Order: sequence, then C-alpha cells, then structure tokens
Amino acid sequence: MSAYLMLRKGLLPAAARASTLQRLLSTTSSEHGGPLRVVKKHVQCELKGDVAVVRLNSPGSKVNVLSEEFSKELIEVMNEVIASPHAKSAVLISGKPDCFIAGADISWLDSANSIDQLKSISTSGQAMIQKLQDSAKPVVAAINGSCLGGGLEVALGCHYRLAMKDPKTFVGLPEVLLGLLPGAGGTQRLPKLIGLPEALDIALTGKNVKADKAKKLGLVDQLVEPLGPGVKPAQERNMEYLEEVAIRTASGLASGAVPPPSREYKWTNLRGIKFHLTTNQKYVREYVLKQARGMVMKQTNGLYPAPLKILEVMQKGIVEGPVAGYEAEANGFAELGMSSESKALRSLFFGQTECKKNRFGKPAKPVKNLAVLGAGLMGAGIVQVSLQKDYNVIMKDTKQDGLSRGYGQVYKGFNDRVKKRAMTSFDRDRVMSKLSPQLDYQSFNSVDMVIEAVFEDLKVKHKVLQEVEAVVPENCIFASNTSALPITQIASASKRPSQVVGMHYFSPVEKMPLLEIITTAQTSKETAAAAVDVGLKQGKTVIVVKDGPGFYTTRILAPMLSECIRLLQEGLGPQNLDKYSKAFGFPVGMATLADEVGIDVAYHVATDLSKTFGARLGGSDVNVLKDMVSSGFLGRKSGKGCYVYSGRKGKDKSVNKDAEAIVQNYRISIKGSHDIEEVQMRLVARFVNEAILCLQEGVLSNPVDGDIGAVFGLGFPPFRGGPFRFVDSYGASNLLSRILRYREVYGNHFEPAPLLQDYAKDPSKKFHSNGLSILCGDGGYGHDAARDTKRRRNIILHVRFVLRRPRTELR
Repeated sequence: MSAYLMLRKGLLPAAARASTLQRLLSTTSSEHGGPLRVVKKHVQCELKGDVAVVRLNSPGSKVNVLSEEFSKELIEVMNEVIASPHAKSAVLISGKPDCFIAGADISWLDSANSIDQLKSISTSGQAMIQKLQDSAKPVVAAINGSCLGGGLEVALGCHYRLAMKDPKTFVGLPEVLLGLLPGAGGTQRLPKLIGLPEALDIALTGKNVKADKAKKLGLVDQLVEPLGPGVKPAQERNMEYLEEVAIRTASGLASGAVPPPSREYKWTNLRGIKFHLTTNQKYVREYVLKQARGMVMKQTNGLYPAPLKILEVMQKGIVEGPVAGYEAEANGFAELGMSSESKALRSLFFGQTECKKNRFGKPAKPVKNLAVLGAGLMGAGIVQVSLQKDYNVIMKDTKQDGLSRGYGQVYKGFNDRVKKRAMTSFDRDRVMSKLSPQLDYQSFNSVDMVIEAVFEDLKVKHKVLQEVEAVVPENCIFASNTSALPITQIASASKRPSQVVGMHYFSPVEKMPLLEIITTAQTSKETAAAAVDVGLKQGKTVIVVKDGPGFYTTRILAPMLSECIRLLQEGLGPQNLDKYSKAFGFPVGMATLADEVGIDVAYHVATDLSKTFGARLGGSDVNVLKDMVSSGFLGRKSGKGCYVYSGRKGKDKSVNKDAEAIVQNYRISIKGSHDIEEVQMRLVARFVNEAILCLQEGVLSNPVDGDIGAVFGLGFPPFRGGPFRFVDSYGASNLLSRILRYREVYGNHFEPAPLLQDYAKDPSKKFHSNGLSILCGDGGYGHDAARDTKRRRNIILHVRFVLRRPRTELR
C-alpha cells in the first residue's frame, strides 16, 4: 500500500505522519503512481475512473474554512484537474463528516489593514470560483453538513450540487450578521439562480437553509438520502455513499448520460413568471427592492450598513451586468470590512470563542443529573435547555398548578420545534421522558447539581438551600439563579459553601444566549468547572464574574435605569426615552425595558444596590418606582407600567397617564439639554463607566467578558461591540470629558472610574489592543473546531434576536 493511502486511512504511526505528509505535500501523480494525484495541506485529489475527486480536508480541525492558504491550494489543484487529460470531470467533497466549508477564516480578513487589501481578498475569491464555473469539465459539489458563506459561494460556482438530506446539512450566507456581504460572487450568482426575492431573504437575514428547502429553491440540484448503519458506522457509510453518487453524477455529466440541470426560467409556469417579474422586470423589481429596504430600515434603524450595501450590490449586478456587479461586490466587501460595525461584530465572534471555553478545565465529575427548583418562567426555561442536551432533570415546585404550567411550557417549547421541523415528535417524546416533575424531594439523593429559580428573597433562598442539603449527596453542587443577591450571602446558610455558585440566566432562557456564572472566594475550582461545563452543554455563552451586589450585568444596568428615571422626572416622556435609546442601537427602548424587567423588580434591585453603591446609583428618586408599585403599575406583566398594554398579548401600548402623574410629583428642572445625543450619552456614560469599574475592581477578569455580557445579556448594540469596544472607538478622553461635564451639571453620580481616567491620559491604551480582542489572537472559524459552526450560529441568532424585542428579566 502506498504511503499516500496509508496516510489517508490513518495507518501510519504518529511519529511518521508529519514527515510523510511533508514529503507528499505538493507532489503530483508521477511521484506516487497514478495519472492524477495531488496531496496538499488542505486539499487532496485522486482519480477514480475518469473523475477527479478533490477532497477538502484541513488538518487538525473539524471544519474547513477558506483561508488564504486553503484558497491557493484549491486553485492549484483545480488547475491540475483542468489540465489533466485523464480527468473528464471533478467532484468537490469534504473530508469532514459535518462540514463542507463553514465560511471564510475571519483572521484572514482581520489581517488586512486597508480597503485595497480587503478588495484583493474579494477579487481573488471571485477569480477562484469563476475558475470552477468556466471549467469545460463538469464540477460537482457534494455537500454534507454546514455549507456557509464562502462555502456556499464555492458550491454556487460548480455546475451541479448534491446535498445529503440530513438535519446537519444546511446552506446559507451569514456574512451580513458579521457586518459583511458575500464577497466571492454570492451577491451576483444567487439572484440569477433563485430570483431576487429569495436571494434577498437569504442574504439579508443570514439564515440557514436546510437541504430539502435548498432543493425547492434551486440551490441544490439533487438530494441524497442517508443510509442507516451497517458494517460501518452510519456517518462513515453516508460519506462514502455521497461520494459514490457524486462520482456517478460527474461521470454522467461528462459523458452526457446525465443531462445538465436546467437553469432556465420560462414564462409558461408560475415559478418562471415570478422570477422574470421580480428579477428582470424593472418596475416589479424596484418594488421588491423598495419593500426590502423598508424592512431593513425598520429592523435596523439604518444602523447596520451591510444589509443596505447588499441591496445596492445585488441591484447593480442585475441592472448593469456582471462586470459592474462583481466590481461593486468587491468594493462593498472592502468598505464593510473596514467599517467599525463589522469590526465590532467580528470582535463579538472572537469574544464568544473565548466564552465557549472552560477556563477552569474539565470537571473531574461531570454533571449528569440535574434538579431545578421552581417551575416558573425561568425554571421551566432552564429545564428546557437542559433536557435539550440530554440531561436527566427533576423539576420541583411547591404547588401542583405551578408544576403543571411549567411542564406545559417545556412541552410547548419542544412541540414548537417539532412544528418547525427542528426535531421529530419521537425526539420530543424521548427528551420529555427524561423530565421528572414533582412536589417533593424524592430522588434528590442522586442529583449532581441543583439550580434554584425561586423568588428573589434571601430568606427563601436560605430555606431551600438548607432543605436541599439535607437530601442531596455531599458532592452535589447548589447553583442560584439570582440576578442581584450576593452569592456569598446565599452561601452563608450552607454547610458546604465551596459547592455554592451563582448561575444567572436571562429570560427567555431558551432564546437568550448568555449565562453569567458568579464565583465567591469560597467557591472551589471543581464547582466552577462543573457550572461552566453545564452552561456550555446547554448551549450558552458563558462569562464568569466575581461575587458582589448585582454581579456584572445587573450592576451596570442599574445606573442607566436610574438615569432613565431622572430623565422622566425632567419631563422627557417615555416615548422620547424609547425613541432616543433605540436610535443609539438598543433593541428596545429604555422605558419599555423597565416595563419588561418589571417595575417592582427594578425597585427591589435599586433599593438593594443603593445600600452598597450609594450616590453612584443616585441622580433620580427611587420613590417614583415605589409609588408606581404601590399603584399596581408593575410593567407588562400587570398590564400597566410606563405604558398601558392592551390588545392581543398586550401588543398595543399607550402612555400610562396615571404613571406620568406619579412622575410629575417628583418633577425636577432640566439642567442640561434633551437633545438626542445628550440623552443617549447620559445613559451610555453611566452604563459604560460602571462596566469599567467592574473591570477595575476585579468583578470582571477581562474586557471581553464585559462586552459579551453587555451585548448578549442586556442588548447593548451589537454593532458597537460592547462597552469596552465602545470606549476604544469613542475615545477614553472624549468619554471622560463628557462624564466630567455631566458631573458638574447633574451631580456626583457621574463620577468617572479611575481606570477610565488612566486610559484617557494615554491614547495608546486600548481595552482591545489589536483592534479585535486582547484575548483572541488565533481566530478563524476553524479555531475551536468542535463548536465553530454553532458559535457563529449563536451570534447570528442573537443579532437577529436583538433587532426584535428581547425580554430581559432581573429575576
């Protein structure tokens, strides 16, 4: 057997692999006995019959990403295939079972220092894929797993596309949600292939399209049904079968036995009529573009430039032709790549990479059996995300009706997934069988972790902690889902304080990606490792902070809400407060946010935190909240808060005149201005200043966690990258000047953090020193391979989610 085959089949000893690979790199057919065989680092090629099988297989990673080196190798291999007289056709297939190509390597983009360099990356990608399309030999893309971004663009350049009909197979163009546009021909080929409306839907939303839907749209020409397990594991057999089908198809295309797929849209059927009217007919096309632009502006307030640029570039290609279209695409890609918005969104991607690692290491005893105390909104949400990852879960409540509601919420969550075909009814029932709803502590003697989601009262939490410790094993971890009560105080009632930790989830738990884990001075490393491990398995982006009143997220939110109350006292009005804060980029206005959080919860948190932070949480009168609570104005949950909620599910709202009358009782004069920028910066300055204090005091271990927590937990505008990236872009000295002016005008609650003052003195000091992240120097989609696709998916889901109406709950 040749060294090449031994290497491919993994038969060489570890010591010999590196030297053999080095010897084979860039060698061609004559050196190892075949008419066409090429072995490079990322791309290998061998001839099977008269079909060149080009295998994409980056070493040491579970995904393929388009790096500069990868792209260069693919071009070189395809040049050999095109030149070889032995190869009549080619197949592009991945050596990864769950990934065709996951997209471009972000670190390649980040290495570019100018618009010209980014444009060169785009034009080289366009040329590589045009090489595939112009080949006289048919090229078949055999897609399995994720085929995203540049991966889909590569597939679009092939003459025929096969896809494995598997839940893990999906295609998409998610660049928009990293502040970019598809830069390797995607904006030009996609509308011509499937029509303008469908192309816009994919490119503007960044959504994933499953294999069967891709077939209906015309993105894929043929679906390959997966095989069950046999002599070989199902996954391995399916990969082999996909390759067999692709080889037969490629050979048939070359010989004429398989007709090439028809890309022609005819006026004789509805699909063809729709395509021609919406893509080629001027007036209907302009209407489609106008509607799309209106939807973009409605969802983004014009704050995200990428979707608008995608509209412009697609229109350019359709109206003025491919030369103008590809040029516009390359220019647009370069402009967006250098924009602050894209850099911020890419920074979040890298930040999430760090937050998907367990800095405490793998726990010695991983958690298998969970118990959740409380079957309310939060408790049921925690149960759902735990069951989804195959934990055995006990859900305990004190009342049967509460337990029934919680069980119903969990079932509905999974049943909704069945309706969306995200899971089967069999899987739903299998997952639900792992749930044990109960009113007592039966079977708690076998649980590894208990997560309490009971009422936010220290006495109640002490009571359940002591009850739990009486029935659980000695090594069981107790986690509190509290948003503000110090974990040290909760742990004071424990016999084993080293096994007490905070796990602060955000509502709705199944949608909000953040988990804030809080450790005390007594929390053991094993406890922290187990808590992070559970959070990561639940699919959460995890930040770890030190204990203290309000921890990180609640603490930085509180001063901003205090400033909101002051602005209301000055007579700004809830509608203007919402308008101005949304114009800054927050997904929901601040008055609406207070109603979502709950006026009673805001009052409770403000009262508690004021005892610790004093004047820093001042500036407004907390009695405004107290009187609103006394009047029953608790926010959305009671139907009245800053607004009165009516209609179906409270979707209609109007200003609560009675609440305004309460605010009038505490009216204060306006000392400054209510100009939009002034209002925005008063809010943001308090938010950001408190975040910097958290870093200075060691509540945060690094600015990356601070940015991730603010964006993914509280909805800080993603395109601004988080409070620390905002300081870097706005300028520490500029922010300090504002805060000092505000202190002079409004009072000592605008007291600048010493760390901010330090950074303001030295312009070279940045929280993100390399322009992206001080912690992330080895990026790229392939970096944390096991979670690469999911990590990007989380960012996509979150950015899309915060552009709607998230709910943040402090309980």
